[in-house]
Order: sequence, then structure tokens, then C-alpha cells
Amino acid sequence: MATGRARRRGGQAVKVVVTGPFAAGKTTLIRTISEITVLSTERGVTDSTRKRKAETTVAMDFGRITIDRDLVLYLFGTPGQDRFDFMWEILGEGMIGYLLLVDASREDSVQEAAGILDAFRTMARVPYVVALNRASAEDHALVDSVRQQLQIPSDVAILECDATDKESVKNVLLALLYAVLDEVETEAVRA
Repeated sequence: MATGRARRRGGQAVKVVVTGPFAAGKTTLIRTISEITVLSTERGVTDSTRKRKAETTVAMDFGRITIDRDLVLYLFGTPGQDRFDFMWEILGEGMIGYLLLVDASREDSVQEAAGILDAFRTMARVPYVVALNRASAEDHALVDSVRQQLQIPSDVAILECDATDKESVKNVLLALLYAVLDEVETEAVRA
């Protein structure tokens, strides 16, 4: 597994990518959890997707969260529109894992997520989790449906998420970190 770890004073800084379809809530999620002002490259939408939202990420969003004195997560949010897909591989370089965010209130979001997930699975074999933004509480049928539609293995977590709620976002990021730790431990046993 590519670790993508950079040394920081007294600890490690690691890269996590937040990806997903257009208007899934990636920028909102990063803004909700980041301890710094988020660097965002949003621009006005000029095509037919303007009906969904007025601005879109054209390059990336960047935020940071300190887990403890030994671990800092650098969060890189990808653009969701296909026309900016060249940024996915650039932003994915050196990541320890990624979070696929899907707008659970829109069926087309799940469909769009399939292509993004395929791209990320191809570019790096790193742990990931799927977060269902705007999902109703404990909707097991939705989780099962998303797992089937996106062909998500049973060992990959699919979690409900409210991108505007700090605790919800924290739970999703912790699930990703646990998946990364499990991968590291599995590799250590194999070695």
C-alpha cells in the first residue's frame, strides 16, 4: 500500500481524498471538519447543472484536521464533474485512503459514483469508505442497494453521513482511518 506519509514536527501528516459526484457535499464536508480555512477552487456553474447548485469545484478543496499530536489528516476534495476528472489522479497521488461521498437523496448520484469509484480503484489499491450524505437514519435498504449498485465488498464500510454535522463527518473519517490501520496490520502479518 502506498502510504503517502510526510514527516511533520512530532508526527505524521497523511493525505486523504474526499471524492464523489457533482453536488454530493464534498466541499461542505471538508468545510465542516477542517480546523483551517478551506482552500477552495469553486467557480460559477455555467452549464445545465446550474439547476443543482450555483458553484462547483474546478480543481480541489483542501482542509486539515489534527487527530492527535502524532497524526494530521490533509483532506483533498476532488471536483465531481467528469470534465475535471483529470484532477482525480493528481489529487489521488500519495493518498492513504479515500472517502466516496454520495448524495443519497438522488439516484443519479449513485450512478455517477460508479465511474468515480472505478477510476479510484484503478489508480490506487488503498482503503476506502462510502458515505451516504442526506441519508435517512438507519436506512438498511439504501445501504444494501448502494452496496449492490456500486459492487462494494462486504468488508468496506458504507455509512450514513450528514456533511454539515461535525460528529457525523468525524465518524466517517474515523471509519476510514480504522480501515487504513486494518490494512497496515494485515500487511505487517503478511511480511
